[in-house]
This record gives sequence, C-alpha cells and structure tokens, in this order.
Amino acid sequence: MNVKTIIFLIGSILLPLLNLNAQTTDTLKYTASNKGKFFVSWGGNRDYYSKSDITFTGDNYNFTLYDVDAHDKPKGWHIDYINPVNMTIPQTNFRMGYFISDHYAITVSLDHMKYVMTQNQVVRGNGYIDIPDNEESAIYNNTFKDDPVYLSEGFLTFEHTDGLNYIHTELARFDDISSLFGITNTDVFQINITEAVGGGILYPKTNAKLLVYDRHDDFHIAGFGLSASAGLNLTFFKHFFIQGDLKGGFINMPDIRTTMNPSDRASQHFFFGEAKLSIGGIFRL
Repeated sequence: MNVKTIIFLIGSILLPLLNLNAQTTDTLKYTASNKGKFFVSWGGNRDYYSKSDITFTGDNYNFTLYDVDAHDKPKGWHIDYINPVNMTIPQTNFRMGYFISDHYAITVSLDHMKYVMTQNQVVRGNGYIDIPDNEESAIYNNTFKDDPVYLSEGFLTFEHTDGLNYIHTELARFDDISSLFGITNTDVFQINITEAVGGGILYPKTNAKLLVYDRHDDFHIAGFGLSASAGLNLTFFKHFFIQGDLKGGFINMPDIRTTMNPSDRASQHFFFGEAKLSIGGIFRL
C-alpha cells in the first residue's frame, strides 16, 4: 500500500468525522437551548398612571376624590442605582427567572415604582368630613356633593414612594430573532424578543398626611396587580444581557393605610405603564 492510498484512506475517515464535529459544535451552541438556565437582572424604570378615584374612610369622615392625577418620581442617571447602600431609593426593578423549556421561563419580580399624587390640583369630591370641633379641624369639616376640592398640603399629601412595590410572578416567552439580522454566532451576540404576563401583590410604603391626623408612613399589603409586557433582549458572550421592556397593567388597592388609627383606610384602582431598562446575567444551573 503506497503513501497516497494511506492518505486517501485516512482522509476518507477523518473528513466525515470533522464535518460531524462541526455540525455538533454548531448544534450545541450555548445559546441554542435555554432549558435549565437561570437568569437575574437589575434596572430602573419610568412610570405613568391613569387618573383614579380615591376613597378615604375613617371614624369621622367618608369621602371620595374623583379623577386624581399622579406621577412618578424619577431620579435620572444616578450612582444610587448601583450603590449597595442606596440602590433601593430610586425607581428600580429586580427580576429572576428559570427556563422550564427553551422558550418559556417562570420569573419572580419586584417592580419598585413610585406614585405621587399631584399636589395643589382641584378635583371633584363626594362625602363628608366631621372631625370633632377644634380650631384646626373646623376649616376641613364639610359635606361634598360633586363639589370642587383643592388638594393643598394641609388637606392631603398622598404618596406610595418607598414605594409602589409590585411583587409578582410571570410566565415569560423568549424567541431568538438573530437570524433576521444575519447573526450566525449567537454565542457572541444574540437578539431575543420577549413577552410576559403575570400578577401579584402590592406592598406599598404609603406616605400620607390626611387632614389633622399625624403623617403615616409604613409598609402594608394593600391589594393586587395584573400586568403584561413586551421587550427586546440583547445577550453578549452567552452570559450577559441588556433588556428593555414596555409594561402595562392594572392595580387595585382596596386596603391602604393612611393614619396611625387602624380604622382609617383609603382605596383606589388605576392603570399603569412602565418603561424598564435592565442589565443581567444568564447561566445554566
């Protein structure tokens, strides 16, 4: 057997094996399968709220304010988002999840939003205030029948600023669309679109100062929320990603603490919109 024949035989054996190995390597790209992976992310948000009717009840009052306007409390680009001492002060988002299949993940999230009633607005009011007479309360005692009410700082300050904490779980879907942009090596860079639906509880720290009563500021489970979102996920070098999401939903809080008196309560419901930007990591367990 001459040298050419030996080379030919070796080549005939090795070339198919090399080709198979190339195909296997391509198939087994880290980003080709998500099942069993765990991910975690941290970021910030901007929030938008529909007008809402807020009802206040207590021993000496029962009234509703209609179409109350509110806004968020952005901090802008700030070091506090990554400062371990102050990172819960801005409007932030924490999320972690686990892929139960290549496309679907179960997540647990905390959206730390902030809700601030717009001060000094005029709204309609219905109900009554009848606090036992003293010099301070006399200016607030009244009966409202679709009358205008001026929301001065003396009458009411009302915020969920530490915050409007939406603790929820989601079912999320991820789809790789890298090929639409001509990207073949997704282990270097990958583009995913993602959607999610979920629900959970509202655990706000409501900062309220109502009429003549002392300011109250404490955590309390106040209600529930439902939400849906869609976003774009950019993954770099298999393990690190940037994700932007647009999220919307409904919040119903029938049990909001407003004063130190346990019988004093407020209730409201509204729609919200949220724009989020997060950074994170994804790893196989």
